[in-house]
Amino acid sequence: QVQLVESGGGLVQAGGSLRLSCAASGRTFSRNPMGWFRQAPGKERELVAAIIWIGTMTYYADSVKGRFTISRDNAKSTVYLQMNSLKPEDTAVYYCAADSREYYGFHYRAWEYDCWGQGTQVTVSS
Repeated sequence: QVQLVESGGGLVQAGGSLRLSCAASGRTFSRNPMGWFRQAPGKERELVAAIIWIGTMTYYADSVKGRFTISRDNAKSTVYLQMNSLKPEDTAVYYCAADSREYYGFHYRAWEYDCWGQGTQVTVSS
């Protein structure tokens, strides 16, 4: 009954910023891979950023490098996605994902995660 609860989505002007948060309930997430995905209409879900239990070890898709930052607070079982310099092409539903099993490496594919958030809409206007 692990659940991921996302918050922070909304409508923003191009060049603006948003900070997404994802909190796990039902258990503590401290040694678990986590990530952020996004899905735009007509497109497949894509990995945006990933993080392992060592918060300094991160991965970013080329499309968001230098603009997005993923971080985590293991004590709070929470992962964040700071999004700066947003572009209209960033418009999508953003999903938080986690592996409920302890694992010390990265997950890059959606099927490797077994816990998902409901999704939060991010809309960037031009």
